[in-house]
Amino acid sequence: MSMIATPVEVHPRPKEGTMMRLQAALPKLVLAPSFAAILVFVYGFILFTIYLSFTRSRLLPVYELAGFDAYQRLWSQPNWWVAITNLGIFGGLYIGVCIALGLFLAILLDQKIRGEGVLRPIYLYPMALSFIVTGTAWKWFLNPGLGLEKTMHDWGYAWFKLDWLVNPDMAIYTVVIAGVWQASGFCMAMFLAGLRGIDGEILKAAQIDGASTIALYRRIVIPMLRPVFLSAFIVLAHMAIKSYDLVIALTGGGPGNATELPSTFMYSYTFTRNQMAVGAASAVIMLMTICAIIVPYLYSELREKNS
Repeated sequence: MSMIATPVEVHPRPKEGTMMRLQAALPKLVLAPSFAAILVFVYGFILFTIYLSFTRSRLLPVYELAGFDAYQRLWSQPNWWVAITNLGIFGGLYIGVCIALGLFLAILLDQKIRGEGVLRPIYLYPMALSFIVTGTAWKWFLNPGLGLEKTMHDWGYAWFKLDWLVNPDMAIYTVVIAGVWQASGFCMAMFLAGLRGIDGEILKAAQIDGASTIALYRRIVIPMLRPVFLSAFIVLAHMAIKSYDLVIALTGGGPGNATELPSTFMYSYTFTRNQMAVGAASAVIMLMTICAIIVPYLYSELREKNS
């Protein structure tokens, strides 16, 4: 009579099961404090700011709701209209010039020129600096009493004049210059990565068909860089809307209020003029503007991934 051996089920030891559960829960345990901190100190304070914008808070928070009173007072402030106008000037020039200059530098480096390994970090170096450092450096450079204008006068060029930093009509353009100097290298890196990712066979086929260099870039290369253009626009628009430290270091919002931006307006009305509800309302407007830019972009990205 033959004996048939039946397989014996081996159950994991209780200690092994506990270790497996701990290993599975370890990432959640590690991320839980950060998630809780973000939930409270980012999204919690965003909700708190939105709530304060519907109150009559001044020096200290007042929790009694007052409807849209703070928003009405906000849009009746002349300084707020100056800040909105300056944001349009600064944002439009900052985004446009950074993208154009970044694309030009990327195309230049994509020609496999000599010294690319040296030029690339030189162009990228300003992005490694904080906006405070950038603003301070450009403040010294553009100061008529000790910067470029004084240097040119010392060299004998008495006719040279560059007083934009103290000229209320031109001061906002100094902020544009400093911002472009810092961010154009970042745009260059994005466009250079996009250019290096284009299939070379497509370009060779176009060249064989007789396409000129200008037509090659205008009809093939630049249209294929559309995602890079969109990403650069999103990042730069976000940076332009929340620009604060660059303006404070460079002009301090002056002369007068010539370089006032929504971010500096929000700070001054919240912490200097004791108009907390108005400052909160301006912060909410800034948040809505950023959301109006970022949310459609995220929606389109998610829709492309799901399709």
